[in-house]
Amino acid sequence: MIDKVHVLFVCLGNICRSPTAHGVFERLVRDAGLEQRIAVDSAGTGDWHIGRPPDQRSHRAALERGVDIGHLRARQVTAADFDRYQYILAMDRSNLDALHRLKPEDYRGHLGLFLAFAGDRSGALDEVPDPYHGGDDDFQRVYELIQRASLGLLDHIREAS
Repeated sequence: MIDKVHVLFVCLGNICRSPTAHGVFERLVRDAGLEQRIAVDSAGTGDWHIGRPPDQRSHRAALERGVDIGHLRARQVTAADFDRYQYILAMDRSNLDALHRLKPEDYRGHLGLFLAFAGDRSGALDEVPDPYHGGDDDFQRVYELIQRASLGLLDHIREAS
């Protein structure tokens, strides 16, 4: 049995989707009293925003629901992340493909699409769309999708532990 489960959320720049997932899931973990058993982080496959805070629109959408992600800073995913994280969850297929190229052959954790944990809660959608070039409604929709998948992921980790 693993003492602590480490979860990494990954999108392109680590300023919209993955920090939102980081904050939402971390809040669910804390509310469930599981912060000693589950650790959460986020990263991007690209290097454009390293060190920058989340996009203001993502921050605002999360704050409206009581989740503050303003303290998070973008970082780029590395091969070393596969040594630490049992769950590496991509927001879309493009990022999943990039992660597969980086993944060591001996990685035994779960590498897949995050929305797979939403089950039937998100309808036919299996990727979290990138809201970066969209409007406030796009950021609200992304938050809702992330919330649904986060609930499913937490249930999955509880059942697997």
